[in-house]
Amino acid sequence: MPSTQRLRIGTQIVTILIVQGPHAAGHVSGGDLSARFESLVRATGQALSVCTCGGLRELVARVRAAKAEGTDFMLLAPGDLTEEARAHPEAGLDDALEALASPYVEVHDDSGAAVERADGRHGAPLATIVINGDLATSYRIALGIALRQLAA
Repeated sequence: MPSTQRLRIGTQIVTILIVQGPHAAGHVSGGDLSARFESLVRATGQALSVCTCGGLRELVARVRAAKAEGTDFMLLAPGDLTEEARAHPEAGLDDALEALASPYVEVHDDSGAAVERADGRHGAPLATIVINGDLATSYRIALGIALRQLAA
């Protein structure tokens, strides 16, 4: 079961969802993300939920659940699961992203890690943020995009 940390603002449960796959040691963890972005997200009146997934099946299930939860924006950082998602399209990540009702931004720390989409699919991200070797900065930029989109 993926671990989820939530910030609750008033009656709003989730506005921005960060779905994170496993990353190499030394990268930003789910708890670190909540701590780093809590004041920024609260200042805009939004809520944040961070979900760390240990495998591709969990990641796909979490993306699918985002629609049912009414997530307004998602940051997707598949991390070490990117290659597995490419090798196993039958796992359904493309389908889950295509069914997602909200926009999302992909977050990476390696330029070769972006998730490739099948031609003609509508599940493309609003943006893909890659700061080689600096996942925390990639998250900061992606969160800025999310907050601007939600404010518009």
